[in-house]
Amino acid sequence: MRLLSVNVGRPKAVGYTDAPAGLTGIDKRPAEGPVHVSDPGPKGAGGSGLAGDAVCDLRHHGGSDQAVYAFAREELDGWERELGRPLANGSFGENLTTAGLDVSGARIGERWRIGPDLVLEVTSGRIPCRTFAAHLDERRWVRRFTQAAAPGAYLRVIEPGEIRAGDPVEIVRRPDHDVTVEMEFLASTTRRELLPGLLAAGDALHPETLRAALEHAGKPTADS
Repeated sequence: MRLLSVNVGRPKAVGYTDAPAGLTGIDKRPAEGPVHVSDPGPKGAGGSGLAGDAVCDLRHHGGSDQAVYAFAREELDGWERELGRPLANGSFGENLTTAGLDVSGARIGERWRIGPDLVLEVTSGRIPCRTFAAHLDERRWVRRFTQAAAPGAYLRVIEPGEIRAGDPVEIVRRPDHDVTVEMEFLASTTRRELLPGLLAAGDALHPETLRAALEHAGKPTADS
């Protein structure tokens, strides 16, 4: 298991984003050298966990629980075959393009060590949006990506560190529950009846997902 590339994006003005300034950082390209990764701070204030990577709509993206986005090269290869076009590393706006790692099959709360120092924790799957669809310029993309239920994983930073292409990825903690990224994604999108089952992952869940699961199960939330 290893990193094929570490991808960062610069702000780009486009006509298809709802971001207030009309900018997006989804067009990510592999970095040539090492990239430092750290906790960016809470959602709404903090952006990407990767130095030099732009998050332009802090209402919906970035923050501690979505500090890093990983997607498997194997999944990109599958989409290449389906779409009939090449997809470079970073094409889906992912920060980390991995090889040999079942990203969507990872368990919520699973921890990965990348390189000598960085430790990340899986929090949730990526929900497709209008900007993602327009960036790829594929018809009915949100529906197609959702139906595939292989969304890649958002991660929070447990221990900061510097990473680069070629670094090994090691799973250093795998929780004993069966709540995977795929299950969390399905529960958050097309199969809401799965929401109560997510509670087995506890506080490792993205806070917004945890709140939805508690509400669906009729249990009190931190806000109630």
